[in-house]
Amino acid sequence: QVQLVESGGGLVQAGGSLRLSCAASGTMFRLSVMGWYRQAPGNQREFVARLFTGGRTDYADSVKGRLTISSDNAKNTVYLQMNSRKPEDTAVYYCFTQRDGTNYWGQGTQVTVSS
Repeated sequence: QVQLVESGGGLVQAGGSLRLSCAASGTMFRLSVMGWYRQAPGNQREFVARLFTGGRTDYADSVKGRLTISSDNAKNTVYLQMNSRKPEDTAVYYCFTQRDGTNYWGQGTQVTVSS
């Protein structure tokens, strides 16, 4: 099992910045990717960004240029630096990881962007 704990969410004004953290613990071997999804009220959960163990990154088109995903392998932590926040970025942000085709999810952290 893998446990994921997100932190860093909160209220930010439009144009502001925020950094989310996701700390992983438990059985860490063969984790192929870590990343983030988000879910806004009334919407389905959508992909935001992911970081593969080899270092490759992917971003959703809607966040390219405004978000940066990174990791601290010594701390088993992945980060999401969010700049130039927009009100439409308001959502619960979920950390995920994957091993052998199985996804693991955190509980989520709320990010609210005020206009």
